[in-house]
Amino acid sequence: MSLRVVSYNVRALQDDVSALARTVRALDPDVLCLQEAPYVGPVGHRIAAFAERCHLVWSGREQRAGQTTLLTSLRTQVRQVRHHQLPTSSLRDRRGTAIAQVALVGGPEITVASVHLGLQPQQRTEHARRILELLGPGPAVVAGDLNEESDGPAWQLLAQRLAPVSPVQPTFPAATPRRSLDVVMATADLPAGPHDAVPLVEEDLVAGTDHLPVWADLTW
Repeated sequence: MSLRVVSYNVRALQDDVSALARTVRALDPDVLCLQEAPYVGPVGHRIAAFAERCHLVWSGREQRAGQTTLLTSLRTQVRQVRHHQLPTSSLRDRRGTAIAQVALVGGPEITVASVHLGLQPQQRTEHARRILELLGPGPAVVAGDLNEESDGPAWQLLAQRLAPVSPVQPTFPAATPRRSLDVVMATADLPAGPHDAVPLVEEDLVAGTDHLPVWADLTW
């Protein structure tokens, strides 16, 4: 069995939402971890409408934390969803993590966290430490925009428990990727299967947002 986890920074749905939804439908995730979900004003309807266009369900249950939330497919059983704010030095810099306990029919319960770490190195390390505490024991996945590359301190802290299961390759900016900021990481009891090539449309990737998506098919 496998669970496809996709991470995507959607830039508050400010760009071509139709292109963004086409990309998500092509990826067909079991769990979609969103970063930079809309947060200004009454935006719940926008996230719910986006989920519907992606043929997914908004498992955030009308909640967001620091612009992170999760969407899931109807194949996925969602047992619990929690949202946690992460400390920042500015009210304008909203950071958080959305954490869900999910399972496929007949599979184990897995903790999946959508994360978007801060802009400052010390802040990112603090965020990574708090996320590891929130994961608890058992199989776990962290997916998101770490705002640093694999040699960064927060990435290295997460790597003490989790390993990258999506290819570590440039994801930002989408038009001319130069920095590997986005990743899916998982505990050793959730190895990744082959990274299947998905026929994504380059024009949609550039039009939809400023990050490229990353994904992994986790097996057990």
